[in-house]
Amino acid sequence: MVTARDIMTEGAECVGPDDTLTDTARRMRDLDVGALPICGEDGRLAGMVTDRDIVVGCVADGGDPSTATVGSLGLSEVVTIGADDDAEEIRRTMAEHQVRRLPVVDGHDLVGMVSQADVARALDPVAVAGAVQGISE
Repeated sequence: MVTARDIMTEGAECVGPDDTLTDTARRMRDLDVGALPICGEDGRLAGMVTDRDIVVGCVADGGDPSTATVGSLGLSEVVTIGADDDAEEIRRTMAEHQVRRLPVVDGHDLVGMVSQADVARALDPVAVAGAVQGISE
């Protein structure tokens, strides 16, 4: 059985709710990612921010990303997956919540990120097609 721990990218870097959107976008660029977990001062996962959130939630409305913060976008409940959950459970969770990336948690600790591409490499092609269709609906 392939688990999230087996296919995730370890060491996910967090941004804080007080980080500016410009700094967050630069970090995304430097890490070559489209989403970053948001962690509170206690280090616990508080949400996710995507490049699309920055564009739609700030730039498109004429906001200033150099002064707007991650927290100003509104932190919604984040969907996670357990480190020991299998690839099929990851696929189902992504499809149900229509997300392409999931933070991987072990207890309360963020231990990595798993993407749609990670799942695609772990599942057979028929399951991958179902995953993509479910996420894209």
